[in-house]
Amino acid sequence: MNETYYLYVAGSAALLALLPRMRQRLALSRAKHRSLAGHSKLSRRVARLLPYYELEGERFFRADDAPDDVVERRKRAFDTLAALYRERYPKGRALTADAAPAVSDLQFTSSYRVPFPFSRQVREHLKAGVFFESSAGVTVTDVDGNTYYDLAGSYGVNVFGYDFYKRCMAEGDAQVADLGPVLGQYHPLLADNVKRLCAISGMDEVSFHMSGTEAVMQAVRLARYHTRRTHLVRFCGAYHGWWGDVQPGVGNPVAAEHTYTLQEMSDLTLAVLRSRKDIACVLVNPLQALHPNASAPGDSSLVDGGRRAHFDRQAYTAWLQQLRQVCSERGIVLIFDEVFLGFRLAMGGAQEYFGVGADMVTYGKTLGGGYPVGVVCGRRELMKRFRDDRPADICFARGTFNSHPRVMAAMNVFLRAIEGEAVQAIYREADARWNARATQLNARLAAAHLPVRVVNLHSVWTVVYEVPSRYNWMLQYYLRAEGLLLSWVGTGRFIFSLDYSEQDFAEVADRFIRAAQAMERAGWWWTPPLASNKGIKRRILAEMVQAWRKAR
Repeated sequence: MNETYYLYVAGSAALLALLPRMRQRLALSRAKHRSLAGHSKLSRRVARLLPYYELEGERFFRADDAPDDVVERRKRAFDTLAALYRERYPKGRALTADAAPAVSDLQFTSSYRVPFPFSRQVREHLKAGVFFESSAGVTVTDVDGNTYYDLAGSYGVNVFGYDFYKRCMAEGDAQVADLGPVLGQYHPLLADNVKRLCAISGMDEVSFHMSGTEAVMQAVRLARYHTRRTHLVRFCGAYHGWWGDVQPGVGNPVAAEHTYTLQEMSDLTLAVLRSRKDIACVLVNPLQALHPNASAPGDSSLVDGGRRAHFDRQAYTAWLQQLRQVCSERGIVLIFDEVFLGFRLAMGGAQEYFGVGADMVTYGKTLGGGYPVGVVCGRRELMKRFRDDRPADICFARGTFNSHPRVMAAMNVFLRAIEGEAVQAIYREADARWNARATQLNARLAAAHLPVRVVNLHSVWTVVYEVPSRYNWMLQYYLRAEGLLLSWVGTGRFIFSLDYSEQDFAEVADRFIRAAQAMERAGWWWTPPLASNKGIKRRILAEMVQAWRKAR
């Protein structure tokens, strides 16, 4: 009797001891987004099981069971577009074909411009080339002499126009020409850059790096060092560079064991932050305000019409305020990753735009004045890399090319220029201007009865579709034919420079309308009765199962 009683008491005590941990684990699970993007380990497992298959021949044009007349329209339109690409881009196609076998990045981007079942045929017939010779204003010109309006924005570098950065580079180069590539020692311009960056960011100290990914790595490392905690929190869908700890899902061969991927704009997430003692920092990419909890929209995943985006400045501001309060209460380092959006929304970036201060800020891209750069700005107590009372306890970080003289010089020209009245005037008007332009284009699309719309956060736009089509990704090729340059992710992201005049934008809008009309005429937006995005996904799942069975 006594032995049974003691076993019962011991078991009950063990269970009671486990309950807090079980509650914490349950809260963490609830705070994760329900999509695969919110469950990094599961997403990696699913990715390994995904079978490759192609929609070849007739199936390429009839993936939605289109009738014969629509299929014939699509075939003729595809052949016409392919002939145009062959005629317009001969030199660029040849150079790309020659370089691609030895350039792994080219192999990747060319394979993932569209959903993989359509990829091979598109790569074979709709090749345009990736080699360019010049830029001027808001346009770029390729090796075949074709000039495009630039909607790629050099992945976010080009905030103020290419001529602006050419000037930063040329003026900066002239100032450091005598020093050349002396590394490890500093050019005097670095000191001025530090003062200006501290004033802009509201921080105490600065460290320089060669890329945004490196800057994020250093910010997280310092947060862990000073809090003596292990884990970082990132939000579902957010991109913070290709370092493994901030990319725990698909794309990272090794699991990130110290990363929590949680829902953004969620009370469940705030509850996790309040309850756990192992969280060193929270990373925020302000670009996610355009599509919270969704990955960066690319045409490679555009299998239906389900892409969505919506920017609510007031709601996102309220979220950041709540997040700031909880991080302050719990001693968690709040990091704004402004590598992409920094200096676009405002001179003071997202901190100024949303009115919420961070503990550390990472910058990159445009700040280099045309050269590669990564920067961490932070509070003094978080930036220190050693402990006075423990001389062997250090937080090591170095880089041979950090603070390169040419980068520092171009950065200095950039920082001086954005303080001028010309750029300040652009900042004051930019938000209203780009919102009005998006509204104007959407009105024209609606009037033309075209099933496509744009959604914007400032001058960063994404295209959403109102029809459940398996061919929405084709629009990028019609836009290219109209002289609009997109990045490799296609219609998922347009990045405008702020020097677009009304005339420039009107021309872009006209070309966008013409491309959409050509897409409509070609039959790519035909859909069967009662079509739905869920129905398309069920069909794709059936295709995958069939391909998996064939492969066994």
